[in-house]
Formats: sequence, C-alpha cells, structure tokens
Amino acid sequence: MAVPKRKTSVSKRNMRRSHDSLKKINIILDKDSGEPRLSHRIDLSTGMYKGREILKKKTKENN
Repeated sequence: MAVPKRKTSVSKRNMRRSHDSLKKINIILDKDSGEPRLSHRIDLSTGMYKGREILKKKTKENN
C-alpha cells in the first residue's frame, strides 16, 4: 500500500484544490430582444446568433 513519506502542507493542498471551485455562469442581456441568455449561444426566443437567423420561428401551420 502506498503511504506518503511527508505530510502535504496546507499550501500544497489548497493549490491542488484551486481548480475545484464553481465557475460563475456568463449571462448577458441580448441586444435585440433584451432577454438574458448565455454568451456564445443561440437566443431561443428570436433564433438569432451573431446577427443571423439560425432557427426558424415555429408557426401553427408548421407544427
């Protein structure tokens, strides 16, 4: 069984855990619709991304 030769210091332990923290979500307000959305994602309410229409809006005829 592997046993550590030296005690891991508090500094080394915390440096190892530095990447374990939660990252905050980058929510922005959309320029066109004004609704919050994730950056670098399609706005689902309008179907626009980078000024281009990516998704077509559904109508009652196209269900």
